[in-house]
Amino acid sequence: MDHDHSTLLYLHGLNSSAMSKKATQLAGLMKRLGLSERLRVPELHHHPRQALVQMQAAIDELGGRPLLVGSSLGGYYATHLAERYGLKAVLINPAVNPHQLFDGFLGTQKNLYTGEAWELTHDHVDALAELEVPAPQDPQRIQVWLQTGDETLDYRRAQAFYRACALRIEAGGDHGFQGFAEKMPTLLSIAGFAPELLQAIDLSAL
Repeated sequence: MDHDHSTLLYLHGLNSSAMSKKATQLAGLMKRLGLSERLRVPELHHHPRQALVQMQAAIDELGGRPLLVGSSLGGYYATHLAERYGLKAVLINPAVNPHQLFDGFLGTQKNLYTGEAWELTHDHVDALAELEVPAPQDPQRIQVWLQTGDETLDYRRAQAFYRACALRIEAGGDHGFQGFAEKMPTLLSIAGFAPELLQAIDLSAL
């Protein structure tokens, strides 16, 4: 394995941001390891078609074959990209068929981190539908991390959709995924970073 080309692409969820807790925790760890250039956390546009352009650009910038780490809607995006490009992905409380979940939610939205107000339209929903792929069948490439206490998405939808993948289901937790920091070394391991680098991580500092 070529550890020198190990990279990560983190994809946040709807009305979330590169400033979200998981994103900043991961960026902080990579900075402490002197590996910030191996991570991209794009501030994704609210419209899926524009977000897709950003994600494809980030993959090109990183070069090689980054590990996709997608949270919530970012998990849906990561599933599309993983199937499209044959990449590995870790999906954290991922949204399943999100275009089916927006009945009654069209209209003004507000990003929880940036404060940006925007309009969720039928075109957004149609664009999400365009990214739908069949359920992945490769447990070697796709890991799905779920917490049953997710208050935003029913974890059982993801459990069923990704049943052929490697599932890690934890009781309790929430949509933000409690205990993410302690699992970041696992992400780096899946991405292919050198074992000696992972052994040097001080979990007590995360």
